[in-house]
Amino acid sequence: MKAARKIDEKKRIAWLLEQLEATYGDATCELTHKNPFELLVATILSAQCTDKRVNMVTPVLFGRFPGPAELAVAKPREIEAIIRTTGFFRNKTKSVIGASRVIMEDFNGKVPRTMDELLTLPGVARKTANVVLGTAFGMNEGIVVDTHVRRLSNRLGLTRQDDPVKIEQELITKIPREQWTSFAHRLIWHGRRVCVAQKPRCEECPLAQHCPSAGAAS
Repeated sequence: MKAARKIDEKKRIAWLLEQLEATYGDATCELTHKNPFELLVATILSAQCTDKRVNMVTPVLFGRFPGPAELAVAKPREIEAIIRTTGFFRNKTKSVIGASRVIMEDFNGKVPRTMDELLTLPGVARKTANVVLGTAFGMNEGIVVDTHVRRLSNRLGLTRQDDPVKIEQELITKIPREQWTSFAHRLIWHGRRVCVAQKPRCEECPLAQHCPSAGAAS
């Protein structure tokens, strides 16, 4: 494959965004949820786990504990039995119960709608808060940096950082704010479908023309 043709960086990024929109215009969060609280819990469970696996356990979890009121008083053993297959189930159980308690005690049973408030919930860091704010509330407060966004933003030459916080800080200076949420969704879909971790399918990649990593060894 030929090397990516050099163009102005702002034009290159604009082109990448256009291609992502054209290819993944309907991209959204693939964690099944009915409300902000379910999305919050599902995102906590998704750490080091696939969305597919999380979507297999959340119907059982929410069928038995439909909201923060029920989860706040749940016995850890019962939660652990349901979410065991998502990995790190003991820590995740503590986070889910802890977050539910704070929501009940400090936020009148409602998932908070600000970054600062969300970060007070056990088990919630910027990635989870960005997922909830962007997907559940339609607020562009940051860019979700998961394993796919981390990998692809480097491959696409959008950053050379490795730390998720630093990656986000750099991305928000380059991506228009109104696209922060959609950009992350589209990049995640691209990472799952084409630019996979071990053997990226560069020959079928719509971004290859202006990707500095196109055709290079993974």
